[in-house]
Amino acid sequence: MESKWPNTIRRRILFTGFTLCVVLVTRPTSAIEIHADPEVIVQNGTTGILRCTFKSSEVVSSVTTVTWYFQSSHPDSQFYKSPYVIFYFTSGRGFPGPEEFKDRVQFIGDINKRDVSIQLSPTYFSDNGTFFCDVKNPPDVKGTQARTELRVVLKESYSQNNTTFIVAGVCGALLVLVLIAVAACIVMRVLHNRHDYEGCTSLESVNSQAPQPRKKVESRVEGSRSTSPSGPLQGPVIYAQLDHSGSKNSFHKMEPVVYADIRKN
Repeated sequence: MESKWPNTIRRRILFTGFTLCVVLVTRPTSAIEIHADPEVIVQNGTTGILRCTFKSSEVVSSVTTVTWYFQSSHPDSQFYKSPYVIFYFTSGRGFPGPEEFKDRVQFIGDINKRDVSIQLSPTYFSDNGTFFCDVKNPPDVKGTQARTELRVVLKESYSQNNTTFIVAGVCGALLVLVLIAVAACIVMRVLHNRHDYEGCTSLESVNSQAPQPRKKVESRVEGSRSTSPSGPLQGPVIYAQLDHSGSKNSFHKMEPVVYADIRKN
């Protein structure tokens, strides 16, 4: 594929590569850590932010470089076979890549703060694919490129995704409230049953002690009745019961029956 970079940019890249080689020879190298968002979802025609940061033990200088690559997920795209440089940053300046990204890629990071993020505006469906972020901060040049999967979707799909997240959040909050209400009802019922049990226990103790004075009163009343003068006591009354069954010995069968008649005044 024919290179679309201007001659000045190509010479600058070659010079930076030569400088890196000189630094690598003169100083020991260390690893650099690069981090980026794993996935970014944007609506078609809007601005997509591709964030990338790095950690280095060395001070950022003019030889620090940032390179963004893109590999399309569409088989019919020219960027499908291998990653293609779409943005290059060095010496405080950014250099856009091919025409497809030249007017849409903008550097929005701060390299002194280890932020090398870019934005892509506007986004197209042809931007679906993988973006790679690579940083070299000599002598920290060894490190794994960070990658971000960009998904450009329709407005309706983006709205449905947001609605799904909102509905899921509301359902989760309602479920938590229901669980709290159920737990509160259980605690109140347990406390109420315990209160009723204590009330019954105290009531039974009072009832068990209450009849004692009443028995004393009744015994006193009975004693007063028995000691009070009320006339002569009448003894038992004896009645005779005849047998009318018609047998011969019926006349001689008489069984006395005693009916006790205790009369009290």
